Amino acid sequence: SSSSGDEALRDRRARILSRGLPKQKPIEGVKQVVVVASGKGGVGKSTTAVNIALALAANDSTKEVGLLDADIYGPSIPKMMNLKGNPELTPKNLMRPLKNYGIACMSMGFLIEETAPVVWRGLMVMSAVEKLLRQVDWGQLDYLVIDMPPGTGDVQLSVSQNIPIAGAVIVSTPQDVALLDAHKGAEMFRKVHVPVLGLVQNMSVFQCPKCKHETHIFGADGVRDLAKTLGLDILGDVPLHVNIRETCDSGQPVVISQPQSDAAKAYLKIAMEILRRLPVPPA
Repeated sequence: SSSSGDEALRDRRARILSRGLPKQKPIEGVKQVVVVASGKGGVGKSTTAVNIALALAANDSTKEVGLLDADIYGPSIPKMMNLKGNPELTPKNLMRPLKNYGIACMSMGFLIEETAPVVWRGLMVMSAVEKLLRQVDWGQLDYLVIDMPPGTGDVQLSVSQNIPIAGAVIVSTPQDVALLDAHKGAEMFRKVHVPVLGLVQNMSVFQCPKCKHETHIFGADGVRDLAKTLGLDILGDVPLHVNIRETCDSGQPVVISQPQSDAAKAYLKIAMEILRRLPVPPA
């Protein structure tokens, strides 16, 4: 019958697809991977990733946290984490992450000159991503936060298909054009079976330092509306604040340098929300 023929065809397609996907292999020594992503660039994703990593460590000092900068073309973790230099190699020829504020960090930015552009085609980029995933000696980490490049391209797919990811965090401003791309990002993770832990509404409100008047420069509640549409949670709101930008630019992220500030408290709350939603890690 035609229905049984259709079913056989569907089964065959499923088998071919499953053969085509690389087998997910955990990163040695890493218990759980959390990716921080955005559809669009310029929404504060790297700043969020850095402060989330620091907040995860601040919430529980017994946990070891790492930070991987998977943005090959625009690595910003070295500057934000105040790190410079080349990684040392272990006897097994693995790169040792550079460390600051108790966070082990690895980035393409440690392997090239600070101002050198990465003028590479896709295959070279994929090879670099593979090295950053597989040729780093992380030691023992409870959480590895991966700062993904913007978009939904090869790097995102490669990372999602190569390693088991405990959850993805989508960062967006409330602006309509950013929300369109954030929606695509969330759908991409669902397609590759990565659980989306929730959304972060970044640059949500600006408070005038003089008169304290609040202005929603990028619109109000856009990310909340998108979360409802997608059936996802809002992990937290981060204000548009000069301190967040200044502290990251100076290599002293706000969670470390101003732990009592409202901005730092927003990141600490987001980290707590992430921890609540993560599956119980393997023993």
